[in-house]
Amino acid sequence: MILVTGGLGMIGAHTARALLDLGHDVVVTSHRRGEVPSFLEGRVTVEQLDVTDREAFLALGERHAITDIVHLAGSIPGEDPVEFFRTDTTGLLNALAAARTWGVRRFAVASSLGVYIGRPEIPWTEDLSLPTASLPHLIIAFKKAVEPLTTHALAGSGVQPVLLRIGTIWGPLVDPQSPFCPIPSLVNTGTSHMHADDGGDVCYAPDAGRAIALLTTAATLNHEVYNVSSGRPFTYGEFAAALGTTLQLGGRNGPYLDISLLTEDTGFKPEFDVPASVADYLKWREDNAR
Repeated sequence: MILVTGGLGMIGAHTARALLDLGHDVVVTSHRRGEVPSFLEGRVTVEQLDVTDREAFLALGERHAITDIVHLAGSIPGEDPVEFFRTDTTGLLNALAAARTWGVRRFAVASSLGVYIGRPEIPWTEDLSLPTASLPHLIIAFKKAVEPLTTHALAGSGVQPVLLRIGTIWGPLVDPQSPFCPIPSLVNTGTSHMHADDGGDVCYAPDAGRAIALLTTAATLNHEVYNVSSGRPFTYGEFAAALGTTLQLGGRNGPYLDISLLTEDTGFKPEFDVPASVADYLKWREDNAR
């Protein structure tokens, strides 16, 4: 059985669905979110868990024969950055302790494309040295720290770390007011402050979930670090066109993630282009608030 922490969030839920579709049993944890998405209803085991509770975390191993962990649980920063770092670091360390205690095969953990901020190259590839740079958000700062914490904590344990440098993800379950991605606002309202040529890295959530599932279950992996995204740049003008609207011209296309390593080791290719993702999301929103 594969454990997905934060498995009722956007990326976690789509990862769980992809794992189920690959034929694996899945248990997901959730702390505050209780509603199970329709595509997981009746298919997945849900455990209510505060990942900062070490004893409760380790007790999962007494109820389930967990073979692999995908750690995606995280919190939203409040006014106190120290409390945010304490919460998410404690959750990570408890997940790593569980991986070592249970002797799982693989531990995949969410990092971020934000770790590359400061590199001028386009696209961003996994072999780039990570620069010392000012980071725009506490979550990105934490994700950058996740990588060495994970690899050092698992060294010599026999557990294989997989660092998921996840791109800009949107789709069913996304926060419509997400500060990291204006696409939900554009698709939901048909308007945006962005220009047609603005853009960069974008990946539809079902594709991202399938990529993570493939990295978690592949027979062998040749690397520790993988970019998880669509592998091509997008413009907001493409999304506007799929909606039958237009945006003001101008803007500049930003960086995006190269996914050659992901494709080479798992065979992953995105299934959704812009028109297909917009149509799928609009259909989802007919019956769902987010």
